Amino acid sequence: MNFWDIYWSALVFILGSCLGSFLNVCIYRIPAEKSVVHPPSACPKCGMSIKGYDNIPILSWILLKAKCRGCGTKISARYPFVEALTGILFLALWLLYGPTWVTACYALSTFGLIFGTFVDLDEMWIPDRVTLGGMILFPILSFFVPELHDAATRMDGLIAGLIGLAAGFGLFWLIGVLGKLAFKKDAMGFGDVKLMGGLGALLGWQSVLFILFVSALVGSVVGISLLKSGKKGMQSQIPYGPYLAVAALFWMLGGDRLWGAYIASMGF
Repeated sequence: MNFWDIYWSALVFILGSCLGSFLNVCIYRIPAEKSVVHPPSACPKCGMSIKGYDNIPILSWILLKAKCRGCGTKISARYPFVEALTGILFLALWLLYGPTWVTACYALSTFGLIFGTFVDLDEMWIPDRVTLGGMILFPILSFFVPELHDAATRMDGLIAGLIGLAAGFGLFWLIGVLGKLAFKKDAMGFGDVKLMGGLGALLGWQSVLFILFVSALVGSVVGISLLKSGKKGMQSQIPYGPYLAVAALFWMLGGDRLWGAYIASMGF
C-alpha cells in the first residue's frame, strides 16, 4: 500500500469509528424516544457532561481506563466495541469496493444494521426506521446505483431491487406463517420480515437464501451455546435480527462470491 492508500484507509476507519460513537447515542436514546442531539452526552450516574477530549472514539475509553472522569463509574466495553466494529466494517467495505457508490450504500446499510442489532439485543424489537426505512430507501438506491445489482440501466436496477424486496419479505413472511401454524406461537417477529425485505431490495433476490441459511446456522450455534451455558432456557426469547444482520454483512463482505461458487459447484 502506498501513502495515499494508507491515508484514505485511516480516514475511513476514523469516520466509521466516529459514526460508531454516534451510534452508541442512537442505540441508547432512540428506543427511549429521546433526542439524539440534545442534551449533550453525560455520565448517567453523576450527570457530568462528557467533554470533547473525553469523547474520542475508542481512545478516550482506553485513556480513562473505562471509568467516568467525574465519579469513577465503570464505562461499558460495548461503547468502544461499537465504535471499533463500525470503523472496521467501513474500512473492509472501502478496501473491497473502493471509492464507489456501492461502498456508500453498503456503509449506510451497515450503520443501520449495527443500530438495529443492538436495539434488538436490548429491547427485542427493531426500529421501523431500520426496517421500513430500508424497504423504502433501498429500491430507490437500486434505481440511482444500478451497480448494486450489476444492472445495465437504472430501471433494471429498480426492478432488481423490487424483486429482491418481494423475495426477502415474501419468503420470511411465509416462514413466519408456517412457523406459527407449526408451533402455535410467533416463530418470527414481523420486524425481521420487514428487515429481510429491505435487505433483499439492497442485495438482490440472490442473497435471500444465503441470508436465510447463514442466519439460521449462526443462530443455531449461538442458541446451543447459550443453552449449554445455562444463560438461556428452551422457552427463552432470542432476537433473530442480529443473525440476519451478520448474514447480510457476510454477503456484502464477499459472501456473494462464495455463494456463487457454491451454486456453480452444485451444477446450477
